[in-house]
Amino acid sequence: MGERMKLRAIPLVLSSVALTVLVGCDATSDVGDEDAAASVLSQDPLVARALGDPLMVDPDLSWRTEANAAITFQDGHPLPPFEARSDAASRAVEAARVELLSGGPIPSLPLEAGGEGAPALGGLQTAGAILQALDARPDCIDRMDARLDWSTQLPETSSIMPHGMVRQAAGVDTGNCVIRVVRYLTPASMDDVLEYHFAKVDRARFRVDRFASPEPQLRADRRDQAIAVHVREGPGGMTAVDVIHWRK
Repeated sequence: MGERMKLRAIPLVLSSVALTVLVGCDATSDVGDEDAAASVLSQDPLVARALGDPLMVDPDLSWRTEANAAITFQDGHPLPPFEARSDAASRAVEAARVELLSGGPIPSLPLEAGGEGAPALGGLQTAGAILQALDARPDCIDRMDARLDWSTQLPETSSIMPHGMVRQAAGVDTGNCVIRVVRYLTPASMDDVLEYHFAKVDRARFRVDRFASPEPQLRADRRDQAIAVHVREGPGGMTAVDVIHWRK
């Protein structure tokens, strides 16, 4: 089988590994498969979104299936399956700018507001704790559940950056409780990430504030909705991003 056919087979191999982990069986993969998988994940945002959860490439993360994991966010385990490289960052930024330019000139980031923004989110382990830190509909926390496909149900105004790799996602869409909490990694810089998300919310006519402390972040508000984007240094030289979108 040619090299191209081997690469095409990787998503099926990873899917099989993911299924094995989820049913509680041991899963292993050789170094060659992991290197090839990293190449695919770093270049194809659709594959990254579908297969990006660490459970699918690292059996050591099976602890994420613990009880009450539905809204658990662990942020300190070794990640991601590939490291940030300058070429990967360039591809991500280029793809983001092509997307944004299709809607017109890219707006510049606003100046940082004085004072402090919302608390830093990096050390928080649950979606509920994140919502409470942002004062974002704590009455809906008990209704939330965690599934990667919540990341595909983000509105256009808060969609993840191209070539982003989803780590965790939780959400709810019941009655007046409409919330998305998504964490992803990208090789792009923090400023590039903020520029991307700012352009999205600015074009949707949100009022946006940018803060540098206690961590770089955007807070966007509109009459019926709010969005928070927080960024920080992630593992492997990546940028870690939290996107929270909720209906008020």
